[in-house]
Amino acid sequence: MMTCEEAAIICNKEQYKEATFTEKFKLIVHLFFCKTCSKFSKKNSELTSLCKKAHLHALPEKDKVKMKKEIEGKI
Repeated sequence: MMTCEEAAIICNKEQYKEATFTEKFKLIVHLFFCKTCSKFSKKNSELTSLCKKAHLHALPEKDKVKMKKEIEGKI
């Protein structure tokens, strides 16, 4: 039986389609018995879905560097 910590890691991997078939199977078994991890998995899926719907994008690296220089110049 896997630990809840291992289940959380696999749950996160599954959200990004990186979990193997064996990991997915073990996670399903764990979620069947562990209601806490089952709730975590559901909330994690909801969060991923909301982020996809929001069309979130990371700030480009060059803009991060520019902002950092501007902030350092004001300090």
